[in-house]
Amino acid sequence: MQINDDIESCVHTLKKGGLILYPTDTVWGIGCDATNKDAVEKIYNLKKRNRAKGLIILLSSEKDIPQYTLQKNVQVYDYIKGIGKPTTVIYNNPKNLALNLMHDDGSIGMRVVRDKFCKEMIEKFGRPVVSTSSNISGFPAPRIFSDIDIAIKQQMNYVVRYRQEETVPGIPSTVVRINSDGTYIMVRP
Repeated sequence: MQINDDIESCVHTLKKGGLILYPTDTVWGIGCDATNKDAVEKIYNLKKRNRAKGLIILLSSEKDIPQYTLQKNVQVYDYIKGIGKPTTVIYNNPKNLALNLMHDDGSIGMRVVRDKFCKEMIEKFGRPVVSTSSNISGFPAPRIFSDIDIAIKQQMNYVVRYRQEETVPGIPSTVVRINSDGTYIMVRP
């Protein structure tokens, strides 16, 4: 089955420090092992991205969040469940992640995925996966696979075949910042 072959190939590539191009619960993303600083550096170089901006990570379960942040009041899921679309939450005081992954203010964006492909891949990999849009910084994020620049595709160690033919455009996630007191600020609706 194609999805299982793609998941196995992604896990193999991630374990070797490689880059993957994969469908997420939002748009097609470039990913790597979120704990591997050399792999994270490859993404910054490929995207020509300002390192001060940081990248986000995907997790397969909300129970994994405390493994990657020291911030208290991380229970935002009642709020997120009411939104209905994928939501990235920005937390302070990340831990157990590549240091070059974080925003220059010391925060990290995390999203718990509901998408079957991403969830299974992350569970099999056993660590968070970076997710960033599949474009060079400053250019529009491709919303379907066929819109991704060939130069990006050629730089990947593995390109997922599953869902390449879809024509319904993906949409970016909602972004929410959680404060140390447990209150929220909507960054992107």
